[in-house]
Amino acid sequence: MIPLVIGGTGTVGSQSVRKLVEGGINVRVMTRDTGRFAALPKGAVGVVGDLENPTSLREAFKGADSLFLITPLSPTETLQGIAAVEAAKSAGIRRIVYMSVYLPKGSEHIPHFKSKIPVEEAVQQSRLEWTILRPNNFFQNDHWFQEAITKYGVYPQPIGSKGMHRVDVRDIADAAVNALTQPGHHAQIYPLNGFDLLTGADVARIWGRHLGREVRYAGDDLDAWAAQARNALPEWMVNDFRIMYQYFQQSGFRATEADFTQQRKGVGHEPRSFEAFVSEIAPRWKGSVATHA
Repeated sequence: MIPLVIGGTGTVGSQSVRKLVEGGINVRVMTRDTGRFAALPKGAVGVVGDLENPTSLREAFKGADSLFLITPLSPTETLQGIAAVEAAKSAGIRRIVYMSVYLPKGSEHIPHFKSKIPVEEAVQQSRLEWTILRPNNFFQNDHWFQEAITKYGVYPQPIGSKGMHRVDVRDIADAAVNALTQPGHHAQIYPLNGFDLLTGADVARIWGRHLGREVRYAGDDLDAWAAQARNALPEWMVNDFRIMYQYFQQSGFRATEADFTQQRKGVGHEPRSFEAFVSEIAPRWKGSVATHA
């Protein structure tokens, strides 16, 4: 077995590559940037490929028999995802695992959700063995907010008060590795969520308790969030995320009991908790906690 991971240097991909290597699997990781090869775990092999250059994919796919596809957040995400599926078919890949996004009814208009739907369709119509993963908002996204949380005592992600079943990326990696390496996951769509129903205020309170300082939720003002986000993100991404956060505030991002039943089949264990994640990370952050908000 030789899986190829596209997106293997990112948050979910790197966890998946590590698990594959630990399981004795000869894994390949495709990236455009050869400078990222040095960070790969021992046992993983970097290959060069670019989803916007389909010709480059032929060499990258050579010798692989399965694919874990994580498309980058991009205005061309749909085209890149479909290009990867077509390359997989041409290369004789037998099994494809695609990481999409949790898609409750009514969320399909969010741009980086909508862009994944045609890729899901291409995967399902590929005649390959396929599995689709649909994860919720990641616990690990909070690493982006470390400075705001520790220095200013603010949790800035405007997720609202309806509640979200956020997920640990290690649960996503577990599902991906299972689908790549085990039988029984063909034609399965796995929603991936955590049990904790979290509001913005809940997340702030949990961080504050584990850091030993007050952390407040920044609130639901999307104009204020967008003004701040423009310092770090391109305008198209700010607009995309604004639509997403508006949906979260209006509808939440909540799993059903049926989702959890299906999830167990893919992950193989109960979801990791947000409390456990924060208790693991907070000691590393305490050195940067400001004494005054």
